[in-house]
Amino acid sequence: MGFGSYDESEQQEVDADFDEDDAVQSGENSHDGTIEFENGASSDELLDRLKEIKDEDES
Repeated sequence: MGFGSYDESEQQEVDADFDEDDAVQSGENSHDGTIEFENGASSDELLDRLKEIKDEDES
């Protein structure tokens, strides 16, 4: 058989027999809240570092 071909006789119909109570509920694990991250550098320090990186790339 070539790439992408398939034998239709190999295809099976799957009977999904499961209890929906056992299924994962998508809203069951949702979380509300905030995340804070502090890297210890000021905005000016970060902008200066970005400028240095860009200058290095141009060289």
